[in-house]
Amino acid sequence: MSNANIEATLAALRELLGDRLSTGPSILDQHSRDEAYTRPVLPDAVAFPETTDEVSQILKTCSQYGCPVVPYGIGSSLEGHIVPIHGGITVDTSRMNKVLQINESDLDAVVEPGVTRVQLNEALRATGLMFTVDPGADATLGGMAATRASGTNTVRYGTMADNVLALEVVLPDGQIIETGSRARKSSTGYDLTHLFVGSEGTLGIITKLTVKLRGQPEHVAAATCAFPDIASAVDTVILAIQMGIPMARIELLDEVQMKGMNIYNPDMGLPEVPHLFLEFHGSEAGVAEQVASFSALVDDHGGSDFQWATKTEDRNRLWQARHNAYYAGRSLRPGANGVITDCCVPISALSECLMRAKDLAAKSGFLAPIVGHVGDGNFHLLILVDPESEDELTRAKALVEAVNILALEFGGTVSGEHGIGAGKRKYLVQEHGAAYALMATLKKAIDPGNIMNPGKLVTLN
Repeated sequence: MSNANIEATLAALRELLGDRLSTGPSILDQHSRDEAYTRPVLPDAVAFPETTDEVSQILKTCSQYGCPVVPYGIGSSLEGHIVPIHGGITVDTSRMNKVLQINESDLDAVVEPGVTRVQLNEALRATGLMFTVDPGADATLGGMAATRASGTNTVRYGTMADNVLALEVVLPDGQIIETGSRARKSSTGYDLTHLFVGSEGTLGIITKLTVKLRGQPEHVAAATCAFPDIASAVDTVILAIQMGIPMARIELLDEVQMKGMNIYNPDMGLPEVPHLFLEFHGSEAGVAEQVASFSALVDDHGGSDFQWATKTEDRNRLWQARHNAYYAGRSLRPGANGVITDCCVPISALSECLMRAKDLAAKSGFLAPIVGHVGDGNFHLLILVDPESEDELTRAKALVEAVNILALEFGGTVSGEHGIGAGKRKYLVQEHGAAYALMATLKKAIDPGNIMNPGKLVTLN
């Protein structure tokens, strides 16, 4: 884009937004990066809209001048989704943060995209309802929808794709559309809602979401248990799922990750062997039955060292430790950065895939703790690298590639929840074949000027 066009874009947006269009160095730097290892790139400016109409005007202006647009939630993505690699305008939706409706009888809520999951659950506290998608970070719901986020509750309650009923979206030309409705099902045309869920800001900007809510369980029990090896832990989970035990959370942490957990959480004191972190929801009698059934499976597979937590504060402490697994992993090599990848495979292939991934990591010479949403076949590898070493970063990226190709060999996907962004785009032809070309066709039809998050997810010639 020419300097004249960017100047014309900035002039028009200043007239619209005033001081809510920022070119301050600290603001630009904040919006130049996410939590990934992608090289930071500064946007030309950051816009802070407060209404859908303002988002529409921003996109009309950017479309007129061919200016790239990058939607931004809170910056917690992990594959460079929000890095403005071609410059342009970053649209920060954090000021669009109202909970617009809570429909208790229908178990849904309507929110603006800057509402975070914690904010929504605070608003729901007195209703007996909850929003269940929990990626760990206190991400915005707009960003979570755009990246099709999931997390620790997915095994029971599903991903964002399962929990978004409808969207309001501003298209690249500024047109405002609504997809879906508050009805629980529909048979009326293309499923546009789920076209935009997971589109990573490449097709438009989400400005309103209708999401499903669930009743808070009467009783909750959490636990940790140790296993002699990963295969025993995964086999226990597979059998539990086949038996229909309705686990709400079931997380795997390998022995390397458990060492980091004990360093980062000195009072944890768990054995440094593979562990499952578990949670069960239901009535008191139902949870007791689930626990008994699962305990029997653990015993059959050589598990031990059960530690149960039913008090809220004890459960919160356990899951806070799990959500801090990234920082716990980094404590294994102080001063190191983390290169993160996630993959997802059919659950029957998970044990073998994990062991081969660990072998690849060992041969590479890196410390690389593993955590996984084992009930979904999804796992995460944290490769610890010296931030000053280009050689280590190059070798870490080679390990990421090897693990992603391994997942495809097992009939899986290169990302179960982190998404594609700029980091994993090169694997999509191998994963999707001719369907990837169809994605490009859809992108070109909706965004012919290629202004929406260009260089991410889909490449246009």
